[in-house]
Amino acid sequence: MTGGHDDASGGWLKTPQSCIIVAGIAGDRFVEIEERKIEVEALARGMFVCRLDRPWVETPFLLQGFLIDNVEQIDQLRRFCSHVYIDVHKSTADVDQHLRSLGTSHAHARLGGGVGSVSYANRVDVEQEVPLARRARDNARSLARRIVDDVREHRRLSPEAVTDAVEPIVESVIRSADAFFWLEALSKRDSYNYSHAINCCALAASFGRHLGLPKELIVELSTGGMLMDIGKAALPEGTIDHGNSLDASQLKAMRSHVGLGITLIEQAGIGSLELLSMVSTHHERHDGSGYPNGLSGSQIPLYGRMLGIIDTYDAMSSTRSHQPAKARHEVLQTLYRERDRLFQGQLVEQFTQCLGVYPTGSLVELSTGEVAIIMAQNPARRLFPRVTVLTKSDKSIDPAFRQLDLLLESMTPDPANQIRIARALPPGAYGLDAAELYL
Repeated sequence: MTGGHDDASGGWLKTPQSCIIVAGIAGDRFVEIEERKIEVEALARGMFVCRLDRPWVETPFLLQGFLIDNVEQIDQLRRFCSHVYIDVHKSTADVDQHLRSLGTSHAHARLGGGVGSVSYANRVDVEQEVPLARRARDNARSLARRIVDDVREHRRLSPEAVTDAVEPIVESVIRSADAFFWLEALSKRDSYNYSHAINCCALAASFGRHLGLPKELIVELSTGGMLMDIGKAALPEGTIDHGNSLDASQLKAMRSHVGLGITLIEQAGIGSLELLSMVSTHHERHDGSGYPNGLSGSQIPLYGRMLGIIDTYDAMSSTRSHQPAKARHEVLQTLYRERDRLFQGQLVEQFTQCLGVYPTGSLVELSTGEVAIIMAQNPARRLFPRVTVLTKSDKSIDPAFRQLDLLLESMTPDPANQIRIARALPPGAYGLDAAELYL
């Protein structure tokens, strides 16, 4: 029997794994409550939390049972619980459909609370990991140039170069969720083609870590992030790297990069059918509007859905020939607006939880008027990350570059003295370039 108790008003009717149906008397009515045991990482808006994995009095929740209507509630639950119980009938979301739609042939992912989920925690502080993250980044930059140059020179991709680029990034992200992204924010960018491959590799590692995938699957997913756009290097120069809108023939040529990439990967003998599948579907969209095959919904494999979100996020938050970079916070809002249209809603929510409301490396303006850069997330409270302050309130550079933990600042008794994030800023706001400041 899974948890629970017997009392005068009712008892357990059946208790299959992770599903509990409770019968009881409420007034003059016989009621049945159907519960689902769900890990906190798999929660979504519209779920009604009826029980925790600990007594309510050990948490700050005022109501013993509530409907989730924002990501902040999920972040708070994560601080206190590893799993909770959902009342299926009181939930406005279809709980079973949510778990099925997030499912994967690999049952380990936390998305379905499957067997074998891996729980990752930061093993080192950001400051400790930065030297290793720098080594991984510099190594990946060198190898990414080699990989792209090999394609442009009609040489076969080197499986060894791909592995040597991907694995140190994965190792760094597993040790510390923030260090690599903090370092990237302080670094001069390579050309978009190189930096996009490296960023997507790291983002894939972070997303896989967040979902509790085993390390070997994180490596495969990150390899997909590194190689998903490799076919673009085989296109004629100038096909996509100009600021004008593409005409029909150019659009067709650009979209051919998916098939070209698959051919390059197959010729090199790199990866599995899973890797080829995720690369071939990262431009498919939830509503069927993507390419090359117009797949929709669950027709798109899970890892292809994940890479589609990652690809779009990094593209929109990067400076390209035809558009300036947008604030990471703004990009996440854009992805959220496209949930269940271009991208699966539950995955967008998980991706937002993975990166935080204000992703590491973002510029923000504080309530004091000072400008800061996000240095690391506070997993317990995503609205209160650690930051490094770049300017004084008049926006002049503050050479002290002091660090603040906004979670601790939020606990200051006097609300008037609490420091919080007032708004997100686009890259380069107030003429600031963190890489130029060399923090």
